[in-house]
Amino acid sequence: MARQMLMDNVYLTYIPSEKFKTSFFSAQLVMPLQKETAGLNALLVNVLSRGTLRFPDMRSLSAQLDRLYGARLEPTVRKKGENQVFGFVASCVDERFIPDGERLLEPMADLLGELFLSPATRNGRLRGDYVESERANLADLIRSDINDKRIYAARRLLEVMCEGEPYGLSRLGTAKEVERTSLQRLNSHYQAILPAARLELFYCGAAQEKRVVGAFTKAFAALPRQGAVEPAATVRKAAPEKCRVVEETMDVSQGKLGIGFRTDSQDMPATMVMNAMFGGTSNSKLFLNVREKLSLCYYAGSTYHRAKGLVTVSSGIEAANYDRAVAEIMAQLEALQDGRWEDWEFQGARSALRNSLLSLEDSAGGLEDYAMGQAAIGSDESLPLLLEAVSAVTEERVRQAAACVRPDTIYFLKGKEA
Repeated sequence: MARQMLMDNVYLTYIPSEKFKTSFFSAQLVMPLQKETAGLNALLVNVLSRGTLRFPDMRSLSAQLDRLYGARLEPTVRKKGENQVFGFVASCVDERFIPDGERLLEPMADLLGELFLSPATRNGRLRGDYVESERANLADLIRSDINDKRIYAARRLLEVMCEGEPYGLSRLGTAKEVERTSLQRLNSHYQAILPAARLELFYCGAAQEKRVVGAFTKAFAALPRQGAVEPAATVRKAAPEKCRVVEETMDVSQGKLGIGFRTDSQDMPATMVMNAMFGGTSNSKLFLNVREKLSLCYYAGSTYHRAKGLVTVSSGIEAANYDRAVAEIMAQLEALQDGRWEDWEFQGARSALRNSLLSLEDSAGGLEDYAMGQAAIGSDESLPLLLEAVSAVTEERVRQAAACVRPDTIYFLKGKEA
């Protein structure tokens, strides 16, 4: 994996590989995640995906992808650290499998450039009909997460826990913000961020690096560059002295319990292993004890948000088991802090974590997502280096990492009958 600067605030990550039968492309803008612009950015990339000056509608754009041997293209919006990463990913058959030496690299790079630099317009502005339809689609998508109470509760936990912090914001913004976005406002936003936002380009395939550099440089040669906005550095905060408790009531048959923790540990690999032992695998303490042994929940797992230094627990419980479930989850963390575990727990968690990281190498999309995350948070740690770091973690380092974890917020979504 090699990353280089092509022009001011424009970077290319190049991964040579003959492992895959397809070539994978990505072009992403990186901006600090802000309440005022999150919905604008998410809406913008969806509008841009509708067409270009050369292919002004979905029909002609799809026809072009068909001409490129069934290439695929889709918009993406992600949260990486306290930044919003939005743009396009694309893939096509690798040129090794195309007859007569036909080239696909250059037209694919050109198409990505056109989506950003030459979008479909009407009277010199983004098309109003595209803005109107995508605005409705995005607002519906944002509202739909309430239909999955597990996703909804996880989002609410982060909103409550990180209130006033960018990390508490949704990657898509709010439905209200999206619905009040006018054509004029979106067009002005597009004109403002295009020259200023960090642009991260990515390629994984068999083409030579020189060709890839040339293709992307040509495709984005007209990109204006002034007033650069750098990605936001992630800010870590300490947990409050007293854990906050927030309860909400909704028409649900199963309660959703979320607990958020903060950690000031700088030993990220050890915290990754600690989280795997806590609730990150099917052999974790939360799964084996809270779910299987004590039957206090329908599911229980934990996630380590390593850029922000958070650990969040997600669980589905009966309202009557709330006190016992909270106490037992805290008891499992305390066991880690005291170093109370069997050797197989440590070895199994570290092995499972290594296998999870290794699986990223089996997918060009996984490699791209990892690379974008590293670029957004300003880290240059390669996947092989991270694997080495995880392999070197000791049991004492895990105990020390667990000792740095402090409860911040308990969120409980309960049914009305409770």
